[in-house]
Amino acid sequence: MRPLTKICGMTSAADALYCAQAGADALGFIFYEKSPRRIEPSAAAEIIRALPPFVTPVGVFVNASRDFIESVIGETGIRVIQLSGDEEPPDCLGYSVSVVKVFRTPREIGRVKEFSISAAMIDGTADGTYGGSGVLPDLEMAMQIRRHHPLIVAGGLNASNVVGIVKSVRPYAIDVNSGVEQSPGKKDRRKVTALFEKLADLD
Repeated sequence: MRPLTKICGMTSAADALYCAQAGADALGFIFYEKSPRRIEPSAAAEIIRALPPFVTPVGVFVNASRDFIESVIGETGIRVIQLSGDEEPPDCLGYSVSVVKVFRTPREIGRVKEFSISAAMIDGTADGTYGGSGVLPDLEMAMQIRRHHPLIVAGGLNASNVVGIVKSVRPYAIDVNSGVEQSPGKKDRRKVTALFEKLADLD
């Protein structure tokens, strides 16, 4: 069965609409100042207003203040927040939208059951980065997460490996970023199409 699919790192309406038409269930907008895929809330809001009604906009944050996150939720209309930094369990509570927390290291994953969240994402890790590195995650650790929360797999996914990874860990959803890019923040339509063609084989 095909997992729900989020394409992350949206910076243009053209890319967002193409990904939505190709089959994306969710689109990610990164509000982390050090990311090469960062987008201003006002620009994200404009893109989100143009999306089809059943495509979920997700805001990605890294160690951001609650005030900033709440302001972006209000300005943009994002319906899910993804906390991709070093957030603790209390940092994930009290929002008006669903919360996804990202886990990367064995130490973090060992604490996954402490978090009250809508879903947990495992991402590949590279020194000094908070996602978008193209590094595959540890799939054995992914299975540990799945015992406690709906599992989202991210990190290094592309058309050539997605079917094998999905069959291996059977995630609730996948998150693809660099695997469908021609450069950071710019999607490659051929790669997007190829990804969804492979995912169609899982239906």
